[in-house]
Amino acid sequence: MKIQESGENYLETILMLKKKNGSVRSIDIANELQYTKASISRAMSILKKGGYLIMEDGGNIVLTEKGLAKATQIYERHELITEFLAEALGVDEEVAAKDACRIEHIISEESFSRIKKWVYDNKNP
Repeated sequence: MKIQESGENYLETILMLKKKNGSVRSIDIANELQYTKASISRAMSILKKGGYLIMEDGGNIVLTEKGLAKATQIYERHELITEFLAEALGVDEEVAAKDACRIEHIISEESFSRIKKWVYDNKNP
């Protein structure tokens, strides 16, 4: 199952909320993304069927190994592209983060690898 951009955004949000709060429930995602609980419920169902997450009895959402790998990949892309746009090109940090959120889903592996190399090379000159 190929995951859609929206699914990637949900996984990234779950990862970020887990880091921030220690646990994640559907209402946390709804509040973070300002989506309805019904939209979140539908998305969680799709991601669960795809093997990306588990819904525990108490309502906690836990990323599977597959879900964590995908969320980590997207989060890394987001962070590095944001940093590249802001530092290399001088884009405003807020604008860079918004642009990175869109770019992270469509950028080629080759282009991302070059951005990653630039960011790491310029952190430790």
